[in-house]
Amino acid sequence: MIRLGILGYGNLGRGVEAAVKHNPDTELVAVFTRRDPATVKINSNAKIYSSKDLAAHKDDIDVLIICGGSATDLPKQTPEAVKYFNVIDSFDTHANIPQHFANVDEAAKAAGHIGFISVGWDPGMFSLARLYSNVILTEGADYTFWGRGVSQGHSDAIRRIEGVKDARQYTVPVPAALEAVRSGKNPELTTREKHTRECYVVAKEGADLKKIENEIKTMPNYFADYDTTVTFITEEEMKKNHAGLPHGGQVIRTGKTGMNNENTHTIEYSLKLDSNPEFTASVLVAFARAAYRMNKDGQTGCKTVFDVPPALLSAETPEYLRAHLL
Repeated sequence: MIRLGILGYGNLGRGVEAAVKHNPDTELVAVFTRRDPATVKINSNAKIYSSKDLAAHKDDIDVLIICGGSATDLPKQTPEAVKYFNVIDSFDTHANIPQHFANVDEAAKAAGHIGFISVGWDPGMFSLARLYSNVILTEGADYTFWGRGVSQGHSDAIRRIEGVKDARQYTVPVPAALEAVRSGKNPELTTREKHTRECYVVAKEGADLKKIENEIKTMPNYFADYDTTVTFITEEEMKKNHAGLPHGGQVIRTGKTGMNNENTHTIEYSLKLDSNPEFTASVLVAFARAAYRMNKDGQTGCKTVFDVPPALLSAETPEYLRAHLL
């Protein structure tokens, strides 16, 4: 059994807990929280500990799945936790991945552990779709569309703003842009032309709404490059209309083959998710299996989804995979 731990018991942490039930070669042995452990109720028999006690359990866990947010949590938590465990995170600030990789790689190699970063569906499964389609259609163009759905990372970034009590951020593809890509026109699209962002915010009493709206719309890497709308709503409206966490999207590559580029091809990978955190968690658990196996094989350092032979993700034997999936 692969012994797993969770750092952070929010939507993603609960998703990991559920995913473990569907992976019989894994077991959840510990949940670490910044809250008072006595106040946290979970849905399994795992032990609950304070996040301050991570180091004390370094021999009890094979892989720690870090379920914090990309804005402020993961840049600190992952390089620190990899000193004690093999770890996995879902860091999704694309522009900052190279620096995050370097920080985790240094700490992981020093400790003799593996630190997987940016595991999920984008980055993650969409990253693999982009890679596979690029090496097949070497002459072509890539397009990634997200939504319509709730971005956990962007919602978390809004909630970190002073005066914000709760928030949901929906990423919405621009229909005309999506249609132009699928038709094979290979349009050159700016970030702003591909998506819009809809933000629903519950403000704390007395908060400066104009200041909150400005901070959202000017936030680099999250909202500054998009047409963004901010709508302030009540807690009741949030619970009634925005309780779910759906998401999805498409990775599309169009390309040419032939001696004179006479033939056009389209590769599309699509996801439609009822629960963003539960799907992301399922990806994290699969890659936890790979992290465990790779570290047992002597590998260390930071890794991404590009570094994993697909068979290492599966609980099935190589013989089974060749007979049933190949």
